Amino acid sequence: MAVNSPLPLASALKPVAGVEIGFAEAGIKKPNRKDVLVLKVAPTATVAGVFTLNRFCAAPVQIAKAHLAAARESGKPIAALLINTGNANAGTGELGLSLANQTCAALAAQLGCEASQILPFSTGVILEPLPSAKVIAGLPQAVAGLKADNWYNAAEAIMTTDTQPKAGSRTVTIGGHTVTMSGISKGAGMIKPNMATMLGYLAFDAKVAQPVLDVLVKQVADKSFNCITIDGDTSTNDSFMLIATGAGTLEVNSVDSPEYAELAAAVTELSLFLAQAIVRDGEGATKFITITVEEGESVEECRKIAYSIGHSPLVKTAFFASDPNLGRILCAIGYAGVDLDVSKLNLYLDDVWVAKNGGRNPDYKEEDGQRVMQQSEITVRVKLARGAAAATVYTCDLSHDYVSINADYRS
Repeated sequence: MAVNSPLPLASALKPVAGVEIGFAEAGIKKPNRKDVLVLKVAPTATVAGVFTLNRFCAAPVQIAKAHLAAARESGKPIAALLINTGNANAGTGELGLSLANQTCAALAAQLGCEASQILPFSTGVILEPLPSAKVIAGLPQAVAGLKADNWYNAAEAIMTTDTQPKAGSRTVTIGGHTVTMSGISKGAGMIKPNMATMLGYLAFDAKVAQPVLDVLVKQVADKSFNCITIDGDTSTNDSFMLIATGAGTLEVNSVDSPEYAELAAAVTELSLFLAQAIVRDGEGATKFITITVEEGESVEECRKIAYSIGHSPLVKTAFFASDPNLGRILCAIGYAGVDLDVSKLNLYLDDVWVAKNGGRNPDYKEEDGQRVMQQSEITVRVKLARGAAAATVYTCDLSHDYVSINADYRS
């Protein structure tokens, strides 16, 4: 059960003009579950993405990046996104590339476009060949079922060990224009994105110039999906995509415009919601933890310290046990690789001042720490007293169930 994260309501997920969604049950890993998803986008759409920095990046990641580059060269728009679960098609070499290309060609034939206009994505078990025949066999069902009002099914179709679908919608007014946006994400383990989440897709109906969207997707990822961690593992398949369908009345052609600033804020807010939903549904998670590092010399060093805390198994298991063994947090700060004057450092657990000027706060009481540690949502705040920079990272605890889920993942 995700931490304080109610199930999304299908009725609350808004259709986005310029996007049609279809799915299929192809039996890629298990029968009777949605595992193939098609997002067909209007010819007016611009599409941009960020991808994993893992050197073993999956075959679909390699192809999606190449097809995006080809679209910019040829001027031919991206026609659809094709996503499968149950198999990551990573660590599969030339065969994996061939199999992913086969699925792109098959969908292109269904939609009447070129294979290079299809962006493939996969998630699931690594080092196993993609059962492309099953994916291809599911495409007619997915294409026949294309419709705008299908975001809830889309969220279900990209799940792996997730306990619930992750989706959200927003409607905002920018410069007198109404903009509708909807998005989905998936992920519960192998989460320490080095760009985005395992899989995330967000569409909105504004018209955004390609160079502007390329800037926006990186800016948004850095403020949302790049601020989460569950276990410190960067997946081979991480991909986060923005789709600006161009079907609405808002046009954004410059990153310096006030419209861009408002659009960026709205897209970031929804993306952060989707990113946090991943942490709340972390494998075996019982607590949602916000780690904020303030008064640093740079955002980079603040984030480095925040991730050091968020990745520490000792810190995470202490949170699971509700044990205020808070010296573990100081230890994680100390080995983060930042040259600190620890005599100036202050540490807070929610409203409780734990460490003062590098040592235990004389007023700190164990029962106060215990009170906070028993909460399902906890904020850790570190003040470095060395500058004005700050960064926030979101994580969860580490429980017995995390080990069980990952030990049994392939069975």
